[in-house]
Formats: sequence, C-alpha cells, structure tokens
Amino acid sequence: MCESFRALRSVLRARYRLGFTALLQRNQAPKYPDSRRRSSDTNSGAARPLEGVRVLDLTRVLAGPFATMILGDLGAEVIKVERPGGGDDTRTWGPPFVASESVYFLSVNRNKKSIAVDLKHRRGAEVIRQLAGVCDVLVENFLPGNLPQLGLGYAELSRINPGLVYCSVSGYGQTGPQARSPGYDSIASAVSGMMHITGPEDGEPVRPGVAMTDLATGLYAHGAVMAALLHRQKTGRGSHIDCNLLSAQGFRTRDGHLVLAAANDRQFVTVCQVLELQDLAADPNYRTNQLRVQNRKQLLQILSQRFMQQNSADWLRRFQGSGVPVGPINSIQEVFSEPQVSAGMGVSRCFRPGRLVLIGF
Repeated sequence: MCESFRALRSVLRARYRLGFTALLQRNQAPKYPDSRRRSSDTNSGAARPLEGVRVLDLTRVLAGPFATMILGDLGAEVIKVERPGGGDDTRTWGPPFVASESVYFLSVNRNKKSIAVDLKHRRGAEVIRQLAGVCDVLVENFLPGNLPQLGLGYAELSRINPGLVYCSVSGYGQTGPQARSPGYDSIASAVSGMMHITGPEDGEPVRPGVAMTDLATGLYAHGAVMAALLHRQKTGRGSHIDCNLLSAQGFRTRDGHLVLAAANDRQFVTVCQVLELQDLAADPNYRTNQLRVQNRKQLLQILSQRFMQQNSADWLRRFQGSGVPVGPINSIQEVFSEPQVSAGMGVSRCFRPGRLVLIGF
C-alpha cells in the first residue's frame, strides 16, 4: 500500500469511524437484500434496496451526480471523489448558498461522502484503483479516453475487480466523431433539436427552463446501473455502461412534440418497426450507433418527417409496450391533465406523521 493511501485512510478513519475504514480494509462480495417488499417510507427502519452496495463517484456538475444521488437515496454508500482545491465546479454555482455551499451542489449531492484526489498524480491514480477494487459501481463523466490514459478505464479496473459495474456519462457517447467533444446540457439541447422545438412556433429557439437532458441522462444512468447490478447477481460479471446527453431526442408531431430515446441497436430497430420504416433499419448507414451518429443529420430528417405525419397521441399508442422510452412534451396545462400526474396528486394528499410526498419537486 502506497504512502499516500495510508495517509488517506488515516484521514478517513478520523472522519468516518463507522463503515468507511472497514471499506478500505476488506474486499467482500456484495450483500444483496432479499426479495421481500420494502416500504418506501424511509422512517420505517426497513433496509433500503441498495444497502451493502458501494459506489465510487467520479462525476461532477449534474447528470452524473444526480444518478449517484439516486443510488445513495436507495441505500448505496456513495464515495464522491473531487479535485483538490475547488472540488466539484457546482460548489461555487450561486446564489443561492447555504453558508458557503451552493444550493445547486447540495441539491444533487446528498447522501455522499467526499474525498479530494488528484487523479493525474501517480499516487492519486493508485488511490482510485484501490477504491475501485472494493466498490461495486464506478460512475464517471470524464471525456471519453481520458481515464484509460490514466490507467483508470473499464478495461484496466475490471482486471482488478471483475464484478465492477462501470458507468460512463458523456455528452455524445464513447464512439463517433463527437465522442471527444465536451457535452453540457445547453449544448445537447441545441444539437438535439430540443431548443428548436421550445418556445413560440415562429420565434427564436429557447432553452428549456430545467436541465432536461442532464436529468434524463442521470435517470437513465441510475436505471442502467440497477440493471447491471441485477445482471452481475445472476452472472458474477460486471459491465461497462455508456450513457450520453444526446440520447434524449425531441421530435415534432402533427400536433405537438415527443421525446424518444433509442439507446441501443435493438431499440433503434424497434423504433423503425413502429414508424413503419423497415427499410431504414436495414440501411447499412444506420446499423450501429456509431454510424447513426456519423449520419445523424440525414437520419433525423427522415425521422422528423415521419413523426410529423401523425398526432402525438397516435404515436404514443403505437409505442406503448414496445420497450422504447417515449413521452410527450406537455404544456403546463397538459401536465395536470396527465392520468399519471392526477393519480400522483391523489397520493400526495395522503400524508402520515413524519412523511411528506412532494409531487414534481
């Protein structure tokens, strides 16, 4: 064990006497909760679904931290790694602040432990390798290719921990001509066409009021991690997950807009079948994700023309049960007319002491 890691362990022991020191000293197989139904009331004392699961969080800003926060909410032990000095950029994003901490930062980083490590330093990289060896999940949002250059890519860390679930969150995915380009919510909203379909029909493009692509990507990432943990429980093997901001794509219909996400080749084929564009699925220009990225302009033009031929409700009925994530972009008035929202509002009125349900917060 290198000298810096001993020093780090000493600091962590002082700060987290219970649990985290033991984390660094053992490399046990994860303990999975049984299949009994759990109450969603966190005050009940019942074990949460991901208790015993350890997550190494190398992400910053929003999409990645949002995903790892959800995992922490579900009971996972999340260790957030930040750069020495300033830490996560969003620590300074404000106002508003609570004391010296940004509310933005606090809103997506609850239920986490935090350490500062210089990944570019040889000893810092060794610290990450040691931690990866005793964690179940690693989530990162570095530019594709950067961590492998430091010896911290999936190929390198999976040799240390074959059961590691390694989730990469990026702007454009791990492959394609823009893979190495930095991706932010505002850029993804522009490139994906979302800003084009936001605002007055004949007006200028408008950025959505919330970081829609970041939040959607975080949700997809957390769901993919859950699926990968289940896969590992069955097979004993970890996996590499590729989530990116560009996967949440908006399309205009005859009377509104839909958000559609085809995250893999199988789902793309399903989309083509639902749209009755079988020739598109067989087109060699679109058979893989990399090819679809390379020929993105032509593909989006074909899909956009097809979506414009029917109403949103017609498309939603067609996609129902297909396995492809799809949903309408509603106006505020339409949001409260949604059956799911109406049902949730009914639940929100059922308060019990010590429990508050917030709908749409």
